[in-house]
Amino acid sequence: MDKEQQPLMDDGWHMAHAEAEQVLDDLAFYRTLIANVIFIGKKDTENWVLIDCGVNHYSKRIIEAAEKRFGTHPPKAIILTHGHFDHIGSAKELAKHWNVPIYAHPLEMPFITGEKSYPVANSAIGGGMFSLLSPFFPRDPINLSKWVQPLPKDGSVPHLKEWRIVHTPGHTPGHVSLFRDHDRTLVAGDAVITVKQESSMAVFIQSQHIHGPPAYFTHDWHAAEQSAKKIARLNPKTILSGHGLPMEGELMQEQLTQLAMNFKDYAIPVHQDKPH
Repeated sequence: MDKEQQPLMDDGWHMAHAEAEQVLDDLAFYRTLIANVIFIGKKDTENWVLIDCGVNHYSKRIIEAAEKRFGTHPPKAIILTHGHFDHIGSAKELAKHWNVPIYAHPLEMPFITGEKSYPVANSAIGGGMFSLLSPFFPRDPINLSKWVQPLPKDGSVPHLKEWRIVHTPGHTPGHVSLFRDHDRTLVAGDAVITVKQESSMAVFIQSQHIHGPPAYFTHDWHAAEQSAKKIARLNPKTILSGHGLPMEGELMQEQLTQLAMNFKDYAIPVHQDKPH
């Protein structure tokens, strides 16, 4: 594993390559080992928001990528799509460094305030190396109660007037996506993703295709199916998910439609109980 792939330990190592990749003029992402963190805000603006916080030990890389894009301006807030280890790992360090609030859906609160653990991952479903390793992934609750507060009930996104929250449960109870209506841009979290996350080879080469949520960490397949259908009804033009590269255009929309219409066959592992 080279330096690009190694997690950053808290040793002050300067990461000159930590730089976000731009998708739109106000949307960019940075990959933290296996999951994306997302920057919403135009370059050099003071008004920007961080979506998700990647895996543990990546806070310095995320800060460096943020500073390259926004200078010394901290985000106005951190918003979590959900609380799995690969989306929340560096949250505490980032909130402390920037002194900013963290927002999450009320149903996700028990998992990120130290009250409750996520269910054990199911290594028998999905296939691939990451599925086999999934029982060893961290799942203990992280206590962010000092910084975290619930997202507004009206679906608005703090500090992002053009965006709205879309509750997309299934992968976790309080999973959310973010949607901007005027250009139909979707930040999907793990409700749908653009790489087969169970497969280490697919993740390594970043093969693009619309998939359902990572199977090993998804425990409510009925809700996950309804969330995929909800996303398809939004008819997004651009999707930036928690795993994989951004996708847009007709091929993405065709694959999303097929996933929503055939979710039981395309996303739910064969020996799982299929929702009726």
